[in-house]
Amino acid sequence: MRYIIVIFVALSLAFTINAKGIEKSKKIDKAQIETNLFNGLKSENFGLKSSSAFMLGEIKSEKAIIPLMEILKSSDSESLRILAALSLMKIGDARGLFAVKRAARFDISERVRRLCRNFHYAALNSGV
Repeated sequence: MRYIIVIFVALSLAFTINAKGIEKSKKIDKAQIETNLFNGLKSENFGLKSSSAFMLGEIKSEKAIIPLMEILKSSDSESLRILAALSLMKIGDARGLFAVKRAARFDISERVRRLCRNFHYAALNSGV
């Protein structure tokens, strides 16, 4: 009986220590997340690039404004330019808002112009 109690206490202690280690490993700082997403933006994989652009907007990364503006201005993909515009609107920085406003007037794609116009209009109405 004594051995069972000792084994039970030892296992309980081991699980408690392991749970604390798992909690520490879940804490990842925003800088590491941004670094990984910036690496995704540089990728040739369209899915990775587009999801990275989207997630940078979701976390409102101020460091992502210039790279997203470059994508909005020079990407060959309409979808990627639209995602960059949406992310810039989510971040809410004046430089990004201005870039989206300019894309609403001057982008070569009517689809991108229309959606950028809608994004900009929505931002103005929401008080961004």
